[in-house]
Amino acid sequence: MLKIRVAACSERGQRATNEDALVAHENGPGWYAVLADGAGGHRNGAEAARRAIHRMQISLGDATLPWRPELLTDAVLAAHEDVRRGIDAHGRERMHTTLVALCVDAQRRFALWTHVGDSRLYRLRRGDIDTVTNDDSVVQRLIDAGLITPAQAEDHPHKNHLVAALGIDDELEPHTSRVEPLEEGDVFLLCSDGWWASAGETVIPDTLRMAPDPEAWLEAMRRAIEARGLPNQDNFSAIAVWVGETLGAPRDSELPTVARPAAASEPELGSLDDEDDESTRRMPL
Repeated sequence: MLKIRVAACSERGQRATNEDALVAHENGPGWYAVLADGAGGHRNGAEAARRAIHRMQISLGDATLPWRPELLTDAVLAAHEDVRRGIDAHGRERMHTTLVALCVDAQRRFALWTHVGDSRLYRLRRGDIDTVTNDDSVVQRLIDAGLITPAQAEDHPHKNHLVAALGIDDELEPHTSRVEPLEEGDVFLLCSDGWWASAGETVIPDTLRMAPDPEAWLEAMRRAIEARGLPNQDNFSAIAVWVGETLGAPRDSELPTVARPAAASEPELGSLDDEDDESTRRMPL
């Protein structure tokens, strides 16, 4: 059976609250990881993300393996309904969330994933980015249509506008992959747009090559994001899933030092019912 290592990180950035939520957990010989990036204002985004994560945790935690694409799709649709119920119950006009989820079966050696919105899954194989999910966003549609380039999308005025998210009125169609065989050394990164847009795609493989473990990899990317000192830095969150032995640095290697701005003490991420989302949150594994 393949060895699976998992790490997670969620940071508030320069925002008043953290509207990201995440979970990663074992299920027999498998692991599931889910990340959500909420939006809506007045804590509605945090509520939407937590509702989605809670429902996914119930659906995937109770699932009988092996994982199946239809099970993953149904879990997302159930989470979508939970977010919708939250809107109806509280009379909230704006509450939605992105979602990206990964299921890894270490015994049968396969993975599958799904996403809605612009939170992404990256698969790195033999040290390089091999697969990236396609965003449900206005700028991605413009890129796909050949109207703008990826470089132009970085500064596009509608770069944060989504065309799909959990909690919308329209029907939802999660982008669920087929069952994908795992290779020894595969690495997965689930992350919110605050993470991938701030880090940049070159940082993701570059820091992986220097990292001895998933915790060090996330830490190196986090440092790179904070070193940029972007004004109004969005919440940024990620989950790293390493399969078997990777091509990273040996454990006694040192990562490049990147200056980090001074910060207050950071409490750990609490339960899904914890309302104190105005602080940095980390997920204990």
